[in-house]
Amino acid sequence: MDAITVTNLVRSYGTVRAVDGVSFTVGHGEIFALLGPNGAGKTTTVEILEGFRTRDSGEVRVLGQDPVTGGRGFRERIGIVLQSAGFEEEFTVRELLRLQATLYPRRHDPDELIGLVELVDKRNTRVKALSGGQRRRLDLALGLVGAPELLFLDEPTTGFDPAARHRAWALIGRLRDLGTTVLLTTHYLEEAQELADRVAVLRSGRLVAIGSPDELRGDGGAPATISFTLPVGVDPGDLPSLSGEIHTGGHTARVRTHAGVVDLQALTSWAVEAGHGLDDLTVSPPTLEEAYLELTGEAGHDR
Repeated sequence: MDAITVTNLVRSYGTVRAVDGVSFTVGHGEIFALLGPNGAGKTTTVEILEGFRTRDSGEVRVLGQDPVTGGRGFRERIGIVLQSAGFEEEFTVRELLRLQATLYPRRHDPDELIGLVELVDKRNTRVKALSGGQRRRLDLALGLVGAPELLFLDEPTTGFDPAARHRAWALIGRLRDLGTTVLLTTHYLEEAQELADRVAVLRSGRLVAIGSPDELRGDGGAPATISFTLPVGVDPGDLPSLSGEIHTGGHTARVRTHAGVVDLQALTSWAVEAGHGLDDLTVSPPTLEEAYLELTGEAGHDR
């Protein structure tokens, strides 16, 4: 049995279908990323899975239970890290974690969690004195204190600097190694590519793609990029006719193309015939971000 099973999920607000026939599964021990632009239906879907919002139709099972009727036993098995959360400002970090731990029959040791999220030097600091990044790490510790089988992470590294973000990624990866299932929402496409075993992309309430990050990069319809150093004395106008768009900057030329093999052959044949070298020649597949922008219809838009 999968950790999460969603079949033909529908949720409407008036005449607007926020979630329109969505189906997917999440396996035990998997990190699954749910992506999509604002208004795509991510928040509604996740809130239904958490049991905070009802559905109009469709079947949902989380850890084998219906989230709406699962009750306390269900909630004791999941952890939730919201995008923003309120705290009791006068508690210290350690006091707040110890208090939260008493609510669960299974629990992680609060002091171990403090070390895990790198707040050891702040354990006796009142919450009101924490920085934004430190509060986010406390959010994560609170989501883990009940030793959840399934952890919901909503934009978990918002407000983190790059070094802290990479440390958080390492921590989330360790949770997977320990068997914790993670459902992640994020606007950092690099984060999804780094962490997720599989990714689902929502657009206007519908599921438009699902698969591993590499599968989406290959199947999302985004162009590949051919990059090389312009030969000495060659202007962009001297290059052969290619199906892709040619962009130059300094001495570097980049070709964004949906026909990588054809354009690469045309380019190398031209270089051989003209006696030119193509230094630093590389062919790069689309990134997950480029595939995502194609899938959501945002490619070419200002971000």
